[in-house]
This record gives sequence, structure tokens and C-alpha cells, in this order.
Amino acid sequence: MLPTVPPGSSMEASDELGKKMDGKPWATVIYNTAYKYDMVMPMVRGFLVDIFLVFTLIYILTRAGTPSGIRIVAGSVAVGLFTFLVGPYTMHNWFQTPTEAYTGHLIDALVAWGATGLWLGWWLNRK
Repeated sequence: MLPTVPPGSSMEASDELGKKMDGKPWATVIYNTAYKYDMVMPMVRGFLVDIFLVFTLIYILTRAGTPSGIRIVAGSVAVGLFTFLVGPYTMHNWFQTPTEAYTGHLIDALVAWGATGLWLGWWLNRK
């Protein structure tokens, strides 16, 4: 986060800077040591993680038999909310960020997991 105190500064220095900066602009910087112009591996990893999450969701939802379609959709949307609230919202300090900056992440979570729930509701309850 910028501005910030130097490493090893006292808690009093941090508190003083916090009071001085209250209400003023600030920024978060993500630093990487090397830029990689490669989308293949991140997309493959993302796809594999998504597949793992869907199988985990199926496991959780079917522990007591196959639930109704609406319960599957509701459980899937709940997973979407969990992933949003634990991921982009809390882990990346979104609670101090304007709403329009993270609304897309919320919509992505709800739409993707809602669509997954609709499909799983049909797939798991087909005869």
C-alpha cells in the first residue's frame, strides 16, 4: 500500500501515518519480478481449479442423497458468494474500494456459479 512507513518502523509511526492519511488517496501495488506474456498456463490452471471445485460441490451437495434442483442451485450460488467474499472482497482489501471496482467480480461469481447450479440441478436429477 502506498504511502507506507519504512520496514521496521514502530507501531506509533504506523498509527501517525494512518491518522495523517485518513481521507486521502492511497494505492495498492502488486509487484512481480518478471512479466510473462503467457495466458495458456493460467487458463489451464483456472480450468483445472474450476473442475475440482465443481466436483467438490457435487460431493458436498450429494452427501445425503441427491438434493432437489432448487437446493443445488441455492448451494451453488452460496459457493459463488463464498468465493467472492473470501477471495476478491476480503483478501484484496475491497472493503475500502469503491463498489464499482468489484461489482464485476460479484456478478461473475453469481452468474458462473448460478449457471453451474442450473446445470448440476438438471444433471444430478436426470433419470
